[in-house]
Amino acid sequence: MSMKWSKTLIPTMKETPNGAEIPSHILMLRAGMISQVMAGAYAFLPLGWRALHKATNIVREEMNRTGASELFMSALCPQSLYEQTNRVEAFGNVLIKTTLTRGGAKTPVVFCPTHEEEITSIVSQYVSSYRQLPMTLYQIQTKFRNEERPKFGLLRTSEFLMKDAYSFHTNIESLNETYQDMYDAYCRVFERCGLPYLPVEAESGPIGGDASHEFMIPSPNGEDDVVYCPTCRYAANVEKAEIGETVYVRPEDAVLKEVAELDTPGAHTIDQVCAFLKAKPKRVVKTLIYNVDGAAVAVLVRGDCDVNENKLRRVLGAEKVELADDATIERVTGAPVGFAGPVGLKEKIKIVADPTIKELVNVIVGANKAEKHLVNVNLDRDFTVDVYGDVRNALPGDACPRCGAPMTMQNAIEVGHVFKLGTKYTEALNAKFLDDSLAQQTIIMGCYGIGVSRVVAGLVETSWDDAGIVWPVALAPYEVCVCPIKATDEASMAAAEKIAAELEAQGVDVIVDDRDQRPGVKFKDADLIGFPVRVTIGKSLQDGQVEVKWRWEKDATLVSVEEVAAKLAADLAEERKTGARFAEAKKARDAQKSAK
Repeated sequence: MSMKWSKTLIPTMKETPNGAEIPSHILMLRAGMISQVMAGAYAFLPLGWRALHKATNIVREEMNRTGASELFMSALCPQSLYEQTNRVEAFGNVLIKTTLTRGGAKTPVVFCPTHEEEITSIVSQYVSSYRQLPMTLYQIQTKFRNEERPKFGLLRTSEFLMKDAYSFHTNIESLNETYQDMYDAYCRVFERCGLPYLPVEAESGPIGGDASHEFMIPSPNGEDDVVYCPTCRYAANVEKAEIGETVYVRPEDAVLKEVAELDTPGAHTIDQVCAFLKAKPKRVVKTLIYNVDGAAVAVLVRGDCDVNENKLRRVLGAEKVELADDATIERVTGAPVGFAGPVGLKEKIKIVADPTIKELVNVIVGANKAEKHLVNVNLDRDFTVDVYGDVRNALPGDACPRCGAPMTMQNAIEVGHVFKLGTKYTEALNAKFLDDSLAQQTIIMGCYGIGVSRVVAGLVETSWDDAGIVWPVALAPYEVCVCPIKATDEASMAAAEKIAAELEAQGVDVIVDDRDQRPGVKFKDADLIGFPVRVTIGKSLQDGQVEVKWRWEKDATLVSVEEVAAKLAADLAEERKTGARFAEAKKARDAQKSAK
């Protein structure tokens, strides 16, 4: 029996809900797909759950295709496991912690943000020989993170559905092979879901590891910055992006002016300094004091640039890099935070600089005195640098590290991430195996995550028009909406149920809009929700015909009642395989948006 609109919960809205700012959040609320429970937490209503379920099935099918085995782990984990891997500190306030009291004993636990600790603990108990490896295990499970500023609907939440897979190996070659298999599987997942994805090189962050790629959806509302080379297609997260070699030289005819000290009351930031001195950020050299493996280091970058701590760590070969505390800054500079500069530091410390400062002339720097800055400062004459290196985030126009062409930057939504973890977790949790000579070795790991709920939100974010969501067949909550104009007319309802039953018999997801509503209301709701096909039963039924309209096409076509199910079933089967109709329509829709 086909699903009737009147028998399920589809609370559509005409107006934009309060607090909703971006298309995916607005449209998923308006289309009755999700309901906010509290900040950062959403319930999936029937339509949203169906779309999520379809995304989940695609992910599961592609994981199984790689030979990975599915399991299901506990969302609660002893905090002691995270203490062994030092991730309580690494995650900080993001880690949701609580204490269970049982029989007077208290057990600190965490709500897992990811499951590296738990899966490694499980494998350490049951895997002991090289003969059991390699092995890849995965789950599709709810994750929890204390997102301090939840926003953008499903794109930044404290609770979300994620597929996380973990591979275990005896050697790097085996890890590399599985990593490539997972990379390829991710490409298939996102292609099948109709997502315009972009694989980019990435930092591993608190997960750890020495190599990783993110899978991004280019989007104006994405919270990640992606550096991209249109010439050779090099792509990387801004945290990872390298910068091609460029020669920076001070102009030969530069006139070096005399240094002067100026009062700059209240000017602590680059923007404040530039506003006060009526200067551009490129005329300022920003000096930041870092704690690098316990030693203070001054880092210099141009005023319009940001220090990249991961790059800084690599340039210095350091283990730990973090901004120095206020007391250290005052000790080293002799001034409060906001007035540091490379001239006249109170302590002799290493100075590291990005090469861009080599070409600057008569720059502004902090005076190492409260409320004061120096102007007309010049490299070599007034201060020296100990180490030059790429220690900043890339900017649009920087040279590509692969081909040298100018790079661009765009916003993107992260939907997947693959890591080569190495032995970070297996060392900490003593996951060992005996090799073929009976020597004990540490298991090598890989980790592979997909934000399944983000896949659904990311699709909506990139696929909509003025009427509402435009779903590909692969993720649509229902593929066909059968819409009798007059639900009270027996002949119309009989035809609707006949068509729906025939479609369902051929594997098509169908909902019948049996509401006693005006046609305009029904059509607007169907377009808002984004069903790929609408079959309208109206006056043409007298001639044995119904109207068939694809969501992304302007006009409907007439098809006979007797043939419509077979024709649609065949067309939908082809569209499930190729997604060609959706892709072509999306290209045209994106071109129209760009033209605007």
